[in-house]
Amino acid sequence: VQLVESGGGLVQAEGSLRLSCAASGSIYVINTMGWYRQAPGKQRELVATITSGGSTNYAVSVKGRFTISGDAARNTVYLQMNTLKPEDTAVYYCHANLLVTIAGLKHEYNYWGQGTQVTVSS
Repeated sequence: VQLVESGGGLVQAEGSLRLSCAASGSIYVINTMGWYRQAPGKQRELVATITSGGSTNYAVSVKGRFTISGDAARNTVYLQMNTLKPEDTAVYYCHANLLVTIAGLKHEYNYWGQGTQVTVSS
């Protein structure tokens, strides 16, 4: 299974970016997908998650500014980030909790993308 992220970059404060993460491979069921971020010198933190049923969860710091959505047909999750602030600068990682099929058996695994840099200038 692979998670391929795209959409990071450099943006000025108050600007917007949209991140995408596509999952591919022997996926049986996607339970949850989401985004985490890690700023220099800080621990990785949750940004937003979405379940297969469409339930969402956001960090307090991004609520009202970021929107997570999913496209089940494409096994893809998106993060629309508006009104970006310099403190949103971090490497953003896609995460997925999946049921995968291996040798005919189903296993639950957590996967991470390679990360995409988001830099917000003041």
